[in-house]
Amino acid sequence: MRPLEGITVIDFTTLLPGPLATLMLAEAGARVIKVERPGGEDMRFYPPAVGGVSAHFAALNRGKEGFVLDLEDAGSRAALMELAARADVIVEQFRPGVIDRLGFGYEAVKVVNPGIVFCSISGYGQTGPKAMKAGHDLNYQAETGILALSHGPTEAPVLPATLTADIGGGSMPAVINILLALLKRNASGEGTRIDIAMTDAMFAFAPFPMSEGNATGHFPKNGQGYLTGALPRYGLYPTADGRIAAIAALEPKFWQRFCELIQLPAELRNDIADPPATRAAVSAAIRARTAEEWIPLFAEADCCANIARTLEEAMADPDFIERGLFARKVLLPNGDTMPAAAVPIVPELREDDGEAKPFPAI
Repeated sequence: MRPLEGITVIDFTTLLPGPLATLMLAEAGARVIKVERPGGEDMRFYPPAVGGVSAHFAALNRGKEGFVLDLEDAGSRAALMELAARADVIVEQFRPGVIDRLGFGYEAVKVVNPGIVFCSISGYGQTGPKAMKAGHDLNYQAETGILALSHGPTEAPVLPATLTADIGGGSMPAVINILLALLKRNASGEGTRIDIAMTDAMFAFAPFPMSEGNATGHFPKNGQGYLTGALPRYGLYPTADGRIAAIAALEPKFWQRFCELIQLPAELRNDIADPPATRAAVSAAIRARTAEEWIPLFAEADCCANIARTLEEAMADPDFIERGLFARKVLLPNGDTMPAAAVPIVPELREDDGEAKPFPAI
């Protein structure tokens, strides 16, 4: 039995944050009913298409049920409210106030279901002067100071590689708080309104810069933090063939192993004394060999150094494959299958029988 067997989730969400959160709940055993407008949500039509459907939509909505809601149809609205009266969790991602105007807000549902766990995901939260402000992941990272910690050269800034605000600020906190609210309900019988603001959670990604600034009065700027560019022992260095070596030899034992490996001169091993000189020497050493030459040397030294892989290379790693990260499949309308989105739910707590599951049809 999976831990959320018997839990019913009504999912009003679209695009990424909410659908990934409800996918995690589904993988842990919940029955997830995805509510869409006639014709379906926008993500259904995002390229690339596979088997005639959006690969992104299929990957995020494996194993969910569908419910098409026409707001002009009184019968559909009544059926949805009946379902809400029996549900355990509702997750929505509209702008603040929209779901209330639709008639399915927390106060309306609480009348028929006092134990409902009602989770709202938005950029800036349900209250405050920024509540109605439009934004996406990049805006949320920019708004909270995360982007300014490490965006590369000002004349050629680098976009973040991951959707940290959407996933780390939206999906993950939503799941955590929904599970906590269900535990609370088990003890008290009371439901909860959960207000997830993606910007709120961004500050949890900066504990060290925040504590440094609070303690010293100096908040690190672009590239000034120990983990964002100030330390030569923690950085990215190009190899002879244009690949990238990721060096994270933070602890003294790893740094010494790395210094021995590249034969760094003794006077440069205190990388706080003259960071530019040490960084230049490390860079020259790494550039002297190709990635294929460095791979076995890094492995033998075991010094927290490796070569940055492409996503395709990483997904072909036998270790990740053996751990079942890509074993869950989505069944496409044409009968083909594709991997579902990877979720951080361990096999012991999710279904992993190899069955390919469909996504909601419309």
